[in-house]
Amino acid sequence: MERIVIDVVSDVVCPWCYLGKARLELAIADVQDEIGVDINWRPYRLNPDYPMEGVDQKKALEEKLGGAERVAQGHKMLTDLGREVGIAFDFEAITIGPNTLDAHRLIHWAMVEDREKQDRVVDALFKANFEEGRNVGDRAVLLDIAEKAGLDRSVTASLLASDADSDLVLAEIQAAQQMGVNGVPFFIFDQQYAVSGAQTPDVLANALRDIAKAKAEARSSMN
Repeated sequence: MERIVIDVVSDVVCPWCYLGKARLELAIADVQDEIGVDINWRPYRLNPDYPMEGVDQKKALEEKLGGAERVAQGHKMLTDLGREVGIAFDFEAITIGPNTLDAHRLIHWAMVEDREKQDRVVDALFKANFEEGRNVGDRAVLLDIAEKAGLDRSVTASLLASDADSDLVLAEIQAAQQMGVNGVPFFIFDQQYAVSGAQTPDVLANALRDIAKAKAEARSSMN
């Protein structure tokens, strides 16, 4: 069985990234008998200028998208798409547009331990923001998520209180932008092939199959 590593560049306040995560999971389930997949979650910030305390989400979105009607249209479309893959978007519940630097630091620390914890943290962050209306820029919220994902609460609290790995996260975001990532989600397969946007499960599954086939052919040609 071929194994493929997917680096997913995303932000936890990006609804298309949450949708992309759910669709990727469906694609992986579709190919699980053929291909092994390992996922690394990589940082990106849609709103790097937001202060650490966050902003008024409703006001910021209306300014960004051009009014309440445009926001409502976008939310309805995402709610319908989310329902198809088991996401219960509750955009009305989101009052704070957070700064996500600390959330990305938490994702990094989870990855240091193992991929399973990282995936649990990422899932919980998306769910907290988009389904529960919790402020994922709030360190108390992040500590709850960390603890439930299996991270040590007191160690995480000490790390959050410091600037630990802030520069690393920011450097990784800068590297992604220099590589040409200017929108998320962005999927990088085996550090060679890229797919941009929240593609449907069949597109992602076909990409996985094509890459696995190419890897198998390359290996057989070397023998």
